[in-house]
Formats: sequence, structure tokens, C-alpha cells
Amino acid sequence: MNKDFKARLYQETILNTAAKQNTLVVLPTGLGKTAIAAMLIHHRLKNYPESKILFLAPTKPLAQQHEKTLKQLIPSHEEEITLFTGSVAPSKRESLWREKRIIVATPQGVENDVINRKAKLENISLIVFDEAHRATGDYSYVYIAKKYMETAKHERIIALTASPGTDTETILEVCHNLGIQEIEYRTHDSEDVKTYIQDINVKYVNVELTEDIKRLKTFLDKCYNSKIEEAKQLGYIHSAANNYTKTTLLSIMSGMHAKIAQGEKDFEILKTVSLLAEAMKVQYALELIETQGVYQTKEYLEQLEKQAVTSKVKAVKNLVKDLNFRSALILARSLNEKQVQHPKIDALGEIVNEELEKNKKSKIIIFTQYRDTASEIKKLLQEKKVKAEIFVGQAKKKDTGLTQKKQKEMIERFENNDFQCLIATSVGEEGLDIPEVDLVVFYEPIPSAIRTVQRRGRTGRQKAGRVIMIIAKGTRDEAHRWSAHHKERKMYTHLDNIKKTLHDHLKDKPKTIQDYSEDKKTIVKVDYREKGSSTLKALLEMNTNIELRSLEIGDYLLSDEVVIEYKTVKDFVDSIIDGRLLSQAKDLRQYRKPLIVVEGEEDVYAQRRIHPNAIRGMIAALTINLGIPIITTKNPKDTASLLKVIADREQDPDKKDFQLHTHKPMTDKEIQEYIISGFPGIGSRIAPYLLEHFNSIKNIVNASEHELREVELIGEKKAKRLKELFDKEYRK
Repeated sequence: MNKDFKARLYQETILNTAAKQNTLVVLPTGLGKTAIAAMLIHHRLKNYPESKILFLAPTKPLAQQHEKTLKQLIPSHEEEITLFTGSVAPSKRESLWREKRIIVATPQGVENDVINRKAKLENISLIVFDEAHRATGDYSYVYIAKKYMETAKHERIIALTASPGTDTETILEVCHNLGIQEIEYRTHDSEDVKTYIQDINVKYVNVELTEDIKRLKTFLDKCYNSKIEEAKQLGYIHSAANNYTKTTLLSIMSGMHAKIAQGEKDFEILKTVSLLAEAMKVQYALELIETQGVYQTKEYLEQLEKQAVTSKVKAVKNLVKDLNFRSALILARSLNEKQVQHPKIDALGEIVNEELEKNKKSKIIIFTQYRDTASEIKKLLQEKKVKAEIFVGQAKKKDTGLTQKKQKEMIERFENNDFQCLIATSVGEEGLDIPEVDLVVFYEPIPSAIRTVQRRGRTGRQKAGRVIMIIAKGTRDEAHRWSAHHKERKMYTHLDNIKKTLHDHLKDKPKTIQDYSEDKKTIVKVDYREKGSSTLKALLEMNTNIELRSLEIGDYLLSDEVVIEYKTVKDFVDSIIDGRLLSQAKDLRQYRKPLIVVEGEEDVYAQRRIHPNAIRGMIAALTINLGIPIITTKNPKDTASLLKVIADREQDPDKKDFQLHTHKPMTDKEIQEYIISGFPGIGSRIAPYLLEHFNSIKNIVNASEHELREVELIGEKKAKRLKELFDKEYRK
């Protein structure tokens, strides 16, 4: 380890546990979780000198940050540390797996490499899962951990997070998915960390909604209440409007959709679902006017108005006809023209002024959930001559998206005092190495304890910090503040209870070492777009050899004759409506044995407002006219089992590979296209271009690299590869 690094007592205590068992480490932000991981890396490499280490982080900037930190903390291994993310080519990643000992990576690329058998996990003696609370559902952490625990010779996992979840079920899911055997957690009040904790002074600034905003809110309240009352009259819900939150409404709608899928499609249930969908949209508008401002609300209401013109969804069309909705929209436009702002804006201006009057070099982070609000805040600060930048995610919206490279550059500029205020959306909450700040401002409270902990953790690292939360009185801001507070307290209670009973919850399962390469004879070629699917992972569980490819036709190729087009029930119906299915089916007929697999137990006739005869007509056209069987399956595991059985029957057990060719055609023209399509990178789409340009197979094979490049869709790489193949001697 770096000679200047001195481990703290609690870090050594946690290390002692993590060295012996797979451990979930829960520490407040800024208390050195990465340093504990670095110490454990050093320990594992010393004990298993032939092994490798894998350090996973959810984003590229965070992975880059960890690479830098590890090189500083364990300089003796600096040359053995490498970083790869999705931007590193698969061939390069494969060589890095062989050459380097400490691999820092984002999980999606690693998952793909494991699926493709480009990366073997058995020789890894430690995996570090940073921001471990993400290890739920189908996130890549889950699959990587599972395969690691099945194959590792010297298994050890350390999972790092500031907040693993706010309920027992979520925390247990994380523990189960990552094979956790022990939990080490500390709070700001823990005895062994108190001396290292800097005080964080949390202050709440309350503001009163203006009369104009209250008027606008009244129209939206009336609109919302009317939808709930009308739904009550239909008999499916029974409580008053104020008893329903977004979460409860979503839960009710989910249950009703399940009933509809089972065939219960009377007028009352369909109308209730439509009314609740309207209510949900009004709820969102209420959240905007209560917590953000007039401009944001106006933009959203106008967006709904535009949708109603083109959308076939009755909920949107009915909503914009509602008198209270129309009144709210007209008033929002009027108030926006008058530049009426939410009182939070003035309160924020005063907070920033006061902070900079005390210390002109003060660094401030302002968190807000909405990009429109971030833009409004930046405008306010610019008027006050305060240098500020907006720090957002990558998705483009009104030119506010930032690439990961730009994000990194902005953080460096903030650290170098190029500007004083960083206005951040949720991308600034998790893990990024944002420099120590003097003040964190919550433009709005958020109900998530995880996000609240992460926002607050941006300050109070090296010195005392301050947090100010702006709350609009009588709005959901107040509910969100207390919700996050109680969830955070419960999180530590749940952790304590789970820690005491973890071994009862998570019984050790017998370990099954699976061979990744030698004995798998069944090959399934899978289109890249299916790489994160549950079906693909289920196939791997069945000891199937998966090859991810870019398939021009179908989703799964089981032999040179059998191709599968995979659909969920919903996608099957959607593809009938938008016309995709017939086009895809015609392409499937290039194979001798095409199949369409439709997965799911939902009622196919209840998915969209489409006449059942339209669906029946398409099924008849596919099966009778085109001769393509349609097979239904219940779930991904059922689908995978079917594909495995078909692939086993189709593939010669002595044959390790099969060609991507279709069935052997009959005409000379088809034979010519068939032969040329087998050349690397060509396929059935490009083959006709080559034949049309050169007139014969002989001329193609005798062409120079320069002549090949003259053909449309043939680039430098393809031409070079073709020429190499044509000139290469055959060796048995």
C-alpha cells in the first residue's frame, strides 16, 4: 500500500471481516469505502499471487475515478491495473483479460464477455461491487455475481454502498444476489467513526406558495379529484382522492390490467383504468406546480395537449377536454407570460447570496430533479453574476445533455474554481468524485432515502458541511422530507436485524463448478439486441454455448435451417399494428425451418384496441400462407428450454459450429447469392451488390482490394478481409 496511507481503525475492522467472508459494507459517503476495497485487493493478491481482481462500477466516470484511486493507493500494482468500458473493443478487452491483474470496468461489458466466454471468472480472487444497491432485478451485477460464485476457485466478494435499500426485502435481495455472508455498517453515530465524521448542519427553509400558483393548483386539484370521484362511481376504488399517491394508483392500475389480461373487459373496468391514467397525469402536473414552477407546469400541460392531437390513447384525449384542465393550461400560459416564478427561486437566490457574502470562494452544489428547473436556476445565478454550470446526464433534452467526457471535464473545472455553483440533477448524486463543497442545496426534498444520503454526502468530508433543503409549505415537499427521514432511520434498523439473522435468511447453497468452454456442444447464435434478456441467461444456465452475433434475420439461430423470431405477447400485437411482423416473417422464409415464439401468459386479444379478427387474420397468414409455425411459451425459462431442445435436435453432436447460410436454394441466381453471402461480413443483403458489380463469382474472387472497395457497402476493412481470404492457402 501507499506509504502515506494510514488505515483507520474501523477500516481495519471491516477489512478483517471482508477478508474472511463475502461482505456488504455500508458506510456514509466520504468514509473511505474504496480504501477498504484497495486494502482487500492487496491482501487477496498477496494470498493468491496467480489470481486476478475485478472492480466493477456502474458508470464510466466512476470506473475512471476508481482506476485513478487504486493506482494511488496500491502503487506496487500500478502497471497491472487497467480500465475497460463499453467503448473498448471486445478484442482489446479479451487481451486485457489475459494481460492485466486488476481490471476496473463497467458491468455491462463484463457481462457480455462472460456470456461470450471471452472472460473467465474462475481465476478471480475478488470482485468489488461498487454502488452495490444496484444489484437487483436484471442488473448486470446479478448475473456476474451468480456466474462468479458458480465458477470461482477462490471466491471473495466485497459490496460497497452508502445506502443498500430502505426495506428488508430490498436489502435481502442485494445480499442474496451478491452472495453476502456478513454485513458491516456504520452510521455517523458509530463509536469507531465519530472522530472521523465532520458535522453537517442541516437547515430547512420553508416558503409559501403565491396566490397565483395556488389558483393554478386549485384547477389541477379539481381536475384530479373529479377523475377519482368518477372512478369511485364505477365501483373499483373506494377511498377519497387525497388517500391515493402515485405509488398506490400504479399498484391499483397494475392489478386491473392483470384482470383485463385474464379476460375481464367490461366497460366499468376499462373506463376506470382510463380515468386513473388521467389522474396519474394530473398528479405529475400537481407535483410540478407545487415543487418546481409555472414554466415547467405549462410545458407539461402543452405537451399533453399536443399528444392529444396525434395519440390514440383515450385517457389523453379525454383529459385535455376537461374544463379544469383547460383552465389550468390557460392560466399557466398567462402566468408564464407575466414571468411568475415559484417562491423557491427567490429563496434560493437569497441562500446563494448569503453564502457568497460569507465566503466568496465557497463551492455550492444545488440539486434539482428537473432539467427545466436547472436551466431556470442557472439563469437566476447568471443575473446575480454568479458563475454556474448545469451538470446532467447523457440523454439529450433541449441541448442540456452531457457526454461522460464532458461530465468529467466539468467536475475538473469545478475543482479548479472555474465556477462556484454546480447545478446537478440525479447524475450528481451517485458516486462521482465531485470535490468537497461547502454547501449542498436541495431545491426539493426527495422521498428516496438512498438519494437523500447520496446528495447530503457531497459535503462534510474533510471539514464541516452545510445542507439546506427548500420546502414549499402544504405540498408534497413536506411529505417527501419526512418520508426520506423515516426511511433512512428504518434502513439502519433493517440492517441491524438482517445482520443478526443473515445466515438464517441466506442458507449456503452447494457450489457447482461449471465448465465454460470444453463440453458445451449445443450452440445458439443470438442477436446482440437480446444480450440482456432473461431468455439468454436461462440458456446459459442450461449449459448452452452462446454466440452473440449481429443477425440480419431473426433473434435466435439454432442451426443453418432453424431461425427464431422472438416476441412477447405485447410485442407480438404491437408488431401487427405497426406492420413489422409481416415484413419480419417474409425475411424468416429465407430459412427452411422458421419459427415465431410468443412468450407470456397474457391474453393476446386484450393488449391493444385492435379487433380480435385482425390478430386471427395475421395468425392465419403466418401459419397457412407463409407456413411459419407460431409456438407460445409461458416465461423466459420456458422459452429457453424450448430453444435448447430444438437446438439439441438440430445440431450434429460431433459438429462444433454451423454456418449462417440459409437452406440450399434451387436456382443458379440463388446459388450464386448463397455462395457469396457466406463470405465474411457479406450476408444476404450485400451479396447482390457484389454480383451485380462483377457479374460472376470468378470476377469477385479475382478482384483486387481496390476494386472490391468500389462496390457499395464494401469498406476498407471488408475489402481487406475478403482479399486475405481469397489469397489464403487452405490447410486441413
